[in-house]
Amino acid sequence: MHYIIHALDRAGALARRQANYEAHKTYLGGALPVRIVISGPLVAEDNTTMIGSFFLVEADRREDVEAFHRADPFRAADIWEHVSIHPFLKRQDNRA
Repeated sequence: MHYIIHALDRAGALARRQANYEAHKTYLGGALPVRIVISGPLVAEDNTTMIGSFFLVEADRREDVEAFHRADPFRAADIWEHVSIHPFLKRQDNRA
């Protein structure tokens, strides 16, 4: 099953995000309870300033997605103000 994780940063969290980026990147590169299909930062209208995170992951159980999220260093650093996790029915994949 696929799941979307949509996480919006707290106001003023950019410096904390940058300070914890290496730990976050190391975590995502390690052994995880989910398979990351695609992920990256959400950005403001200036197309540069990071304001959140987006993940499309694959997991057998929602509990695995929640465990993945709970263990992220960005969560421990209290960067995200609002996080939503939703099942996602992938209908089309145009990758060559």
